[in-house]
Amino acid sequence: MIGVSRADTSTLGRWWWTIDRWTLAALLALIGFGYVMMLAASPAVAERIGASSRNMFFIRQIVYLAAASAVMVAFSMLSIRQVRMAAWAGLAVSLLMVAATLLIGTEIKGARRWLHLPGLGSVQPSEFLKPCFAIVAAWLLAEGKVNRRWGATLLAILLFLGIAALLKGQPDIGMLLVITAVFFAQFFVAGLNLFFVGAIGALGVGAAALAYTLFPHVQSRVQRFLDPSSGDNYQVSVALEAFGHGGLLGRGPGEGRVKNVLPDAHADFVFAVAGEEFGLVVCLLLLGLFAFVVVRGLVRLTQETDLFVVLASAGLLTQFGLQAFVNMASSLHLIPTKGMTLPFVSYGGSSVLAIAMGMGMLLALTRRRLSRAEDVA
Repeated sequence: MIGVSRADTSTLGRWWWTIDRWTLAALLALIGFGYVMMLAASPAVAERIGASSRNMFFIRQIVYLAAASAVMVAFSMLSIRQVRMAAWAGLAVSLLMVAATLLIGTEIKGARRWLHLPGLGSVQPSEFLKPCFAIVAAWLLAEGKVNRRWGATLLAILLFLGIAALLKGQPDIGMLLVITAVFFAQFFVAGLNLFFVGAIGALGVGAAALAYTLFPHVQSRVQRFLDPSSGDNYQVSVALEAFGHGGLLGRGPGEGRVKNVLPDAHADFVFAVAGEEFGLVVCLLLLGLFAFVVVRGLVRLTQETDLFVVLASAGLLTQFGLQAFVNMASSLHLIPTKGMTLPFVSYGGSSVLAIAMGMGMLLALTRRRLSRAEDVA
């Protein structure tokens, strides 16, 4: 426990006594578990692909997670107005970078989702679209609902359609479906015209059907999920075997075998490594941490009167919970596989930093505000 007096009026003192410390602790616990899982899974992956150092992924992830912790704390200190301004700036930069991927992006497995930046390596700009667009869309929808500025609602829809077009061009259908789900959730929470809610819902269903029709990799994943004998299900089959071998308490740290044969053991299938080495108990604990962050955040929103804060926080929580669900459910073969990271646990710099930014914004929005002046400071 940090020794900060309630009489301390410094920035740190006000932050400590207004932040949701339980949510902060849960998020830091997830970051800590991310360190453990990288130490468990990444050396075997680096060795298998012939990397220059066996600890290459682990060392990189130490840097990413340390930076993520700093980013999350820094954003959590912002006022509501500063969060909104940061989101607008982040959205503008992210949109430009996502557009740039279509022209100069690095192509991997037929998709252009990454930009190579000198000194930073590969960056996936669409990851930063998620939290920034959730904040911007929340403000525009709140303006349309509270102040009857329907042009703001229309702008939110146009921004969404522009983002959808860019993500389809990459293509990144999984990211598009997540952003669509979040936008639909915000529309629903705002209680806006049911026509718009229905239109967004129909758009999401139509986008999913269109993706199945137009993109062979999407069609293949759905068919392999429905009929495992129709194609290669190697990674999912191995992941399911890992959960079975782990049992209740797991084989023990470092004793797992799945990381030696699973290509994405440190990324998309890190949950399977956790299941094998630490067992069902730790997997349930990890699931409980994600559920705690989401449920506690939603409960706190029941006492919030600012519609913008409610919509923005609901969007960020939906992103966080949905991403965790998709990753874990894919590993357990509950849904078709989708290359989506487990927040703070899977390897990946762009994902970790974007999630940290989003959770920092969430902590800033849900801080206890003692006066109206703190909202706009």
